[in-house]
Amino acid sequence: MNNYLLFEVGVEEMPSRFVASTLKQIKESTEKMLNEKRVKFDNIETFATPRRLTFVINGLAERQEDLEEEVKGPSKKISLDADGNFTKPAQGFMRSKGLNPEDIYFKEVGKDEYLFATIRENGAETAEVLKEILPLAIKSVVFPKAMHWAGKDIRFVRPIRWLVALLNDEVLPVDLEGIIASNVTKGHRFLGAKEIVVNSVEDYKAKLRENYVILDQAERKAMIVEQANKVAESLGGKVIMDPDLLDEVTCIVEYPTAFYGEFDKEYLKLPKRVVITPMQDHQRYFPVEDADGNLLPNFIAVRNGDSFGIENVKAGNEKVLEARLADALFFYREDTKKNLESYKERLKTVVFQEKLGTIYDKSERITKLSAVIADSLGCADKKADIVRAAELCKADLVTNMVFEFDELQGYMGMEYSKLEGENPAVSQAIYEHYMPVSAGAEVPASLEGSVVSIADKLDSIAGFFAIGIQPTGSQDPFALRRQALGILNILMENKITLDLKEITEAALDNYTELEFNKEEVVGQMLDFCSERIKNLFRDMGIRYDVVEAILNADINDIADMHHRALELNEWINKDELVEMLTAFNRVSTLAEKSEGINVDEVLLVEAPEKELYEAFKSVKEEVKVHLANKDYGKALDSFATLKPAVDNMFDNVMVMDKDDNVRNNRLNMLKNISDTMLTICDLNKIEYK
Repeated sequence: MNNYLLFEVGVEEMPSRFVASTLKQIKESTEKMLNEKRVKFDNIETFATPRRLTFVINGLAERQEDLEEEVKGPSKKISLDADGNFTKPAQGFMRSKGLNPEDIYFKEVGKDEYLFATIRENGAETAEVLKEILPLAIKSVVFPKAMHWAGKDIRFVRPIRWLVALLNDEVLPVDLEGIIASNVTKGHRFLGAKEIVVNSVEDYKAKLRENYVILDQAERKAMIVEQANKVAESLGGKVIMDPDLLDEVTCIVEYPTAFYGEFDKEYLKLPKRVVITPMQDHQRYFPVEDADGNLLPNFIAVRNGDSFGIENVKAGNEKVLEARLADALFFYREDTKKNLESYKERLKTVVFQEKLGTIYDKSERITKLSAVIADSLGCADKKADIVRAAELCKADLVTNMVFEFDELQGYMGMEYSKLEGENPAVSQAIYEHYMPVSAGAEVPASLEGSVVSIADKLDSIAGFFAIGIQPTGSQDPFALRRQALGILNILMENKITLDLKEITEAALDNYTELEFNKEEVVGQMLDFCSERIKNLFRDMGIRYDVVEAILNADINDIADMHHRALELNEWINKDELVEMLTAFNRVSTLAEKSEGINVDEVLLVEAPEKELYEAFKSVKEEVKVHLANKDYGKALDSFATLKPAVDNMFDNVMVMDKDDNVRNNRLNMLKNISDTMLTICDLNKIEYK
């Protein structure tokens, strides 16, 4: 199959953050509908610039595959009335499938007969299918915000201005609410032709390049990297290439040309990130540094066009950055006229949440909770620095610098505290307490930063749960899910052992002015965290039944739970797993009938039960040692050695003996075995594969 389709959606310039997701959604919808429509194809290539989304479907079949499908309807007794005529349910079934009475037959399924028919449908030409599904694929895209235009029903991130559709070099007149596809595209908005006739994929790509459009985003990215590196080398430095910024710049240019600009060396007296933030986050410039990592008074920008008049462009960009950096220098000098602690009083004017008080109130709660966590961890030598960092962690929010550049929250607190001679551990913790800022982002490196970060996030969750505000469905306006995941990642990655229930209760104790049922809210918070743990572990490739087995063990230590889950996830790959689970499930089932745990060895009268109990006593001690060392795989290995003795007992001993004392004693022994299993995990949750 050498057939192909070239399909281009021409739009007004799209925001860079939507380009990749829009490409992906249209591609996935197209693939799904082609498969549903029984149209074979090899693959779909995707390309994008700010003004176009392009799809090349390779290896298209010329027609749909023919359909022959047997469909089942209502039972015969429902389909026919007493006179043998079709009933309304049968008629409705036939209408829904486009069937006639002569198409119907009955077949026996189980004990009853059911109405059946075989639907046969000749495959349509692929061109007709494409004209149907391509508009649907475009309309299927979901955006956080979308636009209407020209009275059309379609919603898209920006107005769609033209379509190109070529099926084997012939125009395919796809109709998107009056926008009819042709073989006419557009070049670069300022440098290219307004209309370009294309006759094939190769012709399309070549003519776009002639008209200053580099279609392939991967090629544009490579060009930007190469050009930026060459410019940086000419300045005697190297470019600081932020991956997110590189992706953004790639998506906002069609024909990249990198150039450098300069700024006054006076601004290099500012902290490094204060200089980088206006460049990178506000102006989309790449900073330049020397071999020692010191900033140079230069930046690299990327123009959407060629080098014509580049000096004017350079001067304009320098002027814009100069204003930004002048503001930053002014704010820095004003902020440092006072010490960081003096800003805390102004936090009383900033509301955190109407019922939860101000940021000042939150800062006080974080300080108290941080002290509790420090005590729980037994880190008396670090407690003073932890408490001090908690006291100062929010102070920079009301500085001039953070008010103007909110991306610098935490960072400026760190820098200002360094200037005032605070302990370096305190300064680092102030910066780190916002970490992790997103899923997969870096967690605090220090224990001090970890504790303050946990306290900050847990305080928010506790407060909102206490006033009855919890995430529902897709709604999570206060990012409580993200904050819970942040806590869990800190605990796991830094291997911090904390009792989650204990610190949850401590967090709620700081809300004495609120009325709520503490026990109920603690339960809700722990359930909330359990759901986050499940999602987190599953994303790590841990089997869902392993997650259930670990959670069912009622462990509050998240770091330990993670370690336990990893070892169990590996352990269950054993070949003899099914036999082991069968044996211990029988133990657990009978253990539920036990009314006690005391075992009287005198009442163990049969040899198999005596052997099992002796083996169990030895294994129980081994398991304790392995659990103390957190060797969960070894603990499971030791526990699994009981299987032969368990099987021998069940094969040769009647557990439910007529003698009450003997029966209860045997049940108590099984209860002890089951309880020992639960100290590791609940094997009953593991499913046979």
